Amino acid sequence: MSNKVRRLHPVAILFKLAKSLKEIIFYIIISFLTLRDNGFFLLGLSIFLSILLIHSILSWYRFTYRIKEDELQINEGIFIRKKRYISKNRIQSINLTENVVHQLFRLVNVQIETASGGNDAEANLKAVNREEGHRIREAFKSKGNEITDVELLTDYEEGEKGSVYTISANRLFIAGTTSGSLGVLLAIIGFLVSEFAQFIPDGLYDSVVTWIVGLSIMLMIGFVIIILIFFWVLGVVGTILKYWKFTITKTGDELYIKRGLLDKKQTTIPIHRIQAVGLKEGLLRQPFGFVTLYVEVAGSAIEKGEDYSTVLFPILKKGEVQAFLMDLLPEYSLLSNEEMKSLPKRSLKYYLIRSTILFLLIGLAVLYFVPALSWYLIPFFLLLLLLGYFRYKDAGFYIEGQHLLIRFRRLSKTTILLPARRIQAMENKQHFFHKKELLETIMFSIIGGQGMGKHYKLKEIETTDAEVLRKWFSNHKNNKKPGSAGAGPKK
Repeated sequence: MSNKVRRLHPVAILFKLAKSLKEIIFYIIISFLTLRDNGFFLLGLSIFLSILLIHSILSWYRFTYRIKEDELQINEGIFIRKKRYISKNRIQSINLTENVVHQLFRLVNVQIETASGGNDAEANLKAVNREEGHRIREAFKSKGNEITDVELLTDYEEGEKGSVYTISANRLFIAGTTSGSLGVLLAIIGFLVSEFAQFIPDGLYDSVVTWIVGLSIMLMIGFVIIILIFFWVLGVVGTILKYWKFTITKTGDELYIKRGLLDKKQTTIPIHRIQAVGLKEGLLRQPFGFVTLYVEVAGSAIEKGEDYSTVLFPILKKGEVQAFLMDLLPEYSLLSNEEMKSLPKRSLKYYLIRSTILFLLIGLAVLYFVPALSWYLIPFFLLLLLLGYFRYKDAGFYIEGQHLLIRFRRLSKTTILLPARRIQAMENKQHFFHKKELLETIMFSIIGGQGMGKHYKLKEIETTDAEVLRKWFSNHKNNKKPGSAGAGPKK
């Protein structure tokens, strides 16, 4: 590849300007609301925006890069020059992404990650043409890991360069309708409302509140249902756009993922950086036997999916998981195992208390201030009791050789497979009541995304089972031959 000095595409100026405006837009809005009647406001705003534009142009012009002798060299900075040298042997993965603007100009954003991890990629080339982006990625890929695009029409096919899996239109629609994205959307809406509530005129705000209070209970319930359906539809559309043409390819020691319609992503996952593989059964998917597969990648700063982990495949039938993992990640094929060492019956009360205690406190306050609404709280209380029971019922572990399976539930039922060599630490906790009932809480830690720790807990397990786990971890930590004690399910 040519080692001449290159600049980013001029569209990078717009990206820089948009980023600067995003950081200060809140202050611009405040200034507009308070100074809009001042004759000098528009003049001052125009001068300020002109300075931002000039700064963006100079930043683009002074940013250069080149590849020389298996090294990426980046020079940036308008007045204070910053030089970075990223050698090929430090690069862990190179990811290509395309938002709508990139696609209009046939550009890509090249994200380069190194072993140092961190919140962001080591280097970002915000706007280079697609051919240049692919040349950069190929220049820093290990020999023998070439990737070719494969056109796929069915759920699974075998590509010439390695195993290739893609999501079908039918599965993509099911993934959207069962995604459970409603909670995320409501959280975003809630954040926006809280941020901009102070700008709503008091009279309008009071009128809306009075109108809502004046509605009948049934009308309010119907109104809430309509809103939930609306956001559910938005969640379906968002999931489909996110995982459009999702394709995963295994080539050599890497997994290569392509997805997205409006915001296209091309992600490379080195297999040796995978710390754990998880299987998530959402509330809407579990009854139909569908699951989501995800991986924990050490030091990764790429965009995350389920609970900030990297989605390996958005939706599979549970019966397809073992064959899928045997093909792509054979070390983790035990993930489909159903046998688990369950919790003792005396643990159940702790799960029920944890699931309901906050609601009970809120319910007491409602009962005191608004007694008429107390009957409406009973169904929610029963649902939380049911959730606590299923958290207890689903929790467990299984040991086989050098692998530990942990299963737990928050809302979704999650199974995680941890190889012993990936576990960084083990911690146990036991309070007064635990000691009396011979129970313990165990926590295992691995290296997660952005170089931070990821923790998995087994709460209220038998003290004897905790001892089995401690011996298992100690044996593998000290490179001793693992035993098989405690590996089977509870009889």
